Amino acid sequence: MTGNRENTTVAVVGAGVAGLTLGNFLLRNGIDCVVLEKHSRAYVEQRQRAGTIDAFGVRMFRAWGLGEVLEGEPIPQSEGGFYIDGEAMPIDLDDDNDESLFCPQQVLVRNLTDRFLRDGGDLRYEAADVSLEDITGERPRVRYRGADGSSEVVACDFVAGCDGFHGVSRRTIPAAALTEYSHAYGYNWLSVLAAVPADPSGMAIHARGLAGMIPRGPQASRVYLQCGVDDTVEQWPDERVWSELEARFGTPVPSGEIVDKRIVPLRSVVFDPMSYGSLYLLGDAAHIVPPMSAKGIHLALHDTEVFARAVIRQVREGDASLLDNYSETCLPHIWNYQAFATWITDTMHNAGFTGYEGEFRKQVARAELQRQFTSQAANKLFGELAAGTN
Repeated sequence: MTGNRENTTVAVVGAGVAGLTLGNFLLRNGIDCVVLEKHSRAYVEQRQRAGTIDAFGVRMFRAWGLGEVLEGEPIPQSEGGFYIDGEAMPIDLDDDNDESLFCPQQVLVRNLTDRFLRDGGDLRYEAADVSLEDITGERPRVRYRGADGSSEVVACDFVAGCDGFHGVSRRTIPAAALTEYSHAYGYNWLSVLAAVPADPSGMAIHARGLAGMIPRGPQASRVYLQCGVDDTVEQWPDERVWSELEARFGTPVPSGEIVDKRIVPLRSVVFDPMSYGSLYLLGDAAHIVPPMSAKGIHLALHDTEVFARAVIRQVREGDASLLDNYSETCLPHIWNYQAFATWITDTMHNAGFTGYEGEFRKQVARAELQRQFTSQAANKLFGELAAGTN
């Protein structure tokens, strides 16, 4: 079946942060696009994900006239603490340079969706069996099955693969055309969504392992507990979660309902190049950083802005130079933040638990952390990377 055929400039696969941000950027610049999402709107807007929007992201949204998408339930990132062996440590980041927010990802996605639809954007949920065709030809096509079971085809100039690490976009590219760089860390996280306020809020380094309690709303928090790579959820009953969190923070922690509990592998991945023919990979489709770095959204937004500017120039001026250099523009930035992510992840985990690299590495990691509190130069660099402005 050929299906019902339509035409657009950009077909965007995936309605997460990257896809919806791109859709809004294009729409505001008069470039038509269709955004396809395999899940329902209710599912996407309730999907709990980490949500740190650093200063780069905050300023980017405002510069593109989309400051309103930051409204709703964001919590300033300056709220929170840092604990070593139960002792609270001061963190003096450059507050004048850091406008970062903790914004639950579902809130950002909901706000981006509302703005896109209000401005007349074409967003299609429950697009099943998406496949990409002729992406090296003159007119790529995205084929899918609509929510009503109909066979649909969207012909386009460019395809933006914003459908995550397991999406169809990157899998469409021949394996021989991609180089995968990856690193698996020697530990995992138990990630818990709890219906309690984040108190205490922040990160704790302890001999029992790293712990984190991060706001996800006024009465919701995300709890992270360092665990072994072979640990299972069944090994972590609710009582153990709360007792471990309290032990690692060294302060009483209010317990409550646990809504979700899962093991999160910690890994770093980069694919090179980030384009193939008329297909361009954005966000998690092209790279993964460990959540300790809080740079997943940062990298997705950076990719999106680079790609949006490239498409705008191509459409308006017939100049394909930015599109041709998309990978070369994005990858140095990605590697810079992979370096930061690897450093902060290993340092924070090794500074507490000695089971991976021993007491020597623990003392080295603690010296590295102490430098952040005693060296103005080290603190400045950390502040710039944390804010996403380096």
